[in-house]
Amino acid sequence: MAEEVRKTMTTDAGRPVGDNQNSLTVGDRGPIVFEDFLLFEKMAHFNRERVPERIVHAKGSGAYGTLTVTNPDMPKYTTAKLFEKVGKQTPMFLRFSTVGGEKGSADSERDPRGFAMKFYTEEGNWDLVGNNTPVFFIRDALKFSDFIHTQKRDPQTNLKSPTMMWDFWSLSPESLHQVTILFSDRGTPDGYRHMNGYGSHTFSLINAKNELFYVKWHFKTKQGIKNFTREEADHMKSVDMDHSQNDLFHAIEKGDFPKWKVQIQIMPEAEAQTYHINPFDVTKVWPHADYPMIEVGELELNRNPENYFAEVEQAAFDPKNVAPGMGFSPDKMLQGRLISYPDAQRYRIGVNYNLLPVNEPRCPFSTYNRDGSMRFNANGGASPNYEPNSFGGPTQDPKYVERPTTYGTSTVGRFSHREHDGDYYTQPGQLFRLMTPEQRKRLIGNIAGGLLQTPRHIQERQLEHFFKADPGYGEGVAKALGIPVKELVAAK
Repeated sequence: MAEEVRKTMTTDAGRPVGDNQNSLTVGDRGPIVFEDFLLFEKMAHFNRERVPERIVHAKGSGAYGTLTVTNPDMPKYTTAKLFEKVGKQTPMFLRFSTVGGEKGSADSERDPRGFAMKFYTEEGNWDLVGNNTPVFFIRDALKFSDFIHTQKRDPQTNLKSPTMMWDFWSLSPESLHQVTILFSDRGTPDGYRHMNGYGSHTFSLINAKNELFYVKWHFKTKQGIKNFTREEADHMKSVDMDHSQNDLFHAIEKGDFPKWKVQIQIMPEAEAQTYHINPFDVTKVWPHADYPMIEVGELELNRNPENYFAEVEQAAFDPKNVAPGMGFSPDKMLQGRLISYPDAQRYRIGVNYNLLPVNEPRCPFSTYNRDGSMRFNANGGASPNYEPNSFGGPTQDPKYVERPTTYGTSTVGRFSHREHDGDYYTQPGQLFRLMTPEQRKRLIGNIAGGLLQTPRHIQERQLEHFFKADPGYGEGVAKALGIPVKELVAAK
């Protein structure tokens, strides 16, 4: 529910405030007293205003916008509804950022730029977390923390260290492609509006025929590429530390909405097995001669956030968030990010980060995830918090099961643990028959003690399992529950 704007200031609990200028003291020169609820509430909140900054991408800017589809052929590649027809618009949020610097660093530092997008689709959020470069420094997520440590501060001097950076790069030759981009003028873009964005990783699309296509996402600026030279970037640090934020916010504020052409490269699944470049290596691009650009639509940013902390600082992006008809790839860096990104959000802003307005899906959603700190909605009310259940809770829909994907001789999919072994009864029955009459009596009594407290339909369903294990087992429990066996037979 939107916050109601009140003219009278209140405490967090809604109590009107009569004096917000003076602490409660013993006389006009005496000490402050513990009962000054307003002072302690303000100071306690102030002490906790900052959430931990992102380990990477700490300083950023964000804006809302729309994705408009222009290609009528997208259903050839995906069943995702946001691409189903020309002219379809999907609201979105985009956060730009520098990568290595802290929140107070300069926007014009030589650094890759984050290009993270959250699309609020009718089938759930789609988060595409990329950069302004099509490649990255490393190809395996196992090396990510090592790499980022070299971009931060020396553990002894607490200073940025060219030695650490170049030591790592010189020992990691796969980094050369990204290093070459970083140290060109592209490493110092003139604001966020004048740079391209890339999904960088290889993702996948699945169509209605269950055909899979690997895909690279590209966002080409319609404002034209503009970069600083090294001298210009250094000068901008002394003129405007927040140049990119300043430029983006005020462009949107005056109605000069930045736009990007959205394009993809498509690789049929079978070609990935034999292509001469590993298509899942994020240190390499797909040559456009082999996989030309296909236009998808247009991205426009047209609304600034109302509150930076609530909407930009608390924006949380998860590469695992994809719509039906979209998927991943064996890109090792992507696979690592699927785990690390949501874990970082839970640490930084809490387990319920997806309920914050900037992160919350704008379509109906139902989940059995409950409780946790800062659970500020109805928390599922009185509905069950487990599945399967007999009380009308949300259930799975098989049409949304992810398409199995084959890598070499192995297939990744959701394999039923019941399909090849439906014998749940032989060994429990054998165990029952090994028991002495006294042991069986106690077993049945213990079971009945719990089942007597449940609805009749649950009792009858469980009795079917007991009977399949051993008729004596079922009859004994049925008798203890006061249910005649003939009633069970008649009910079938």
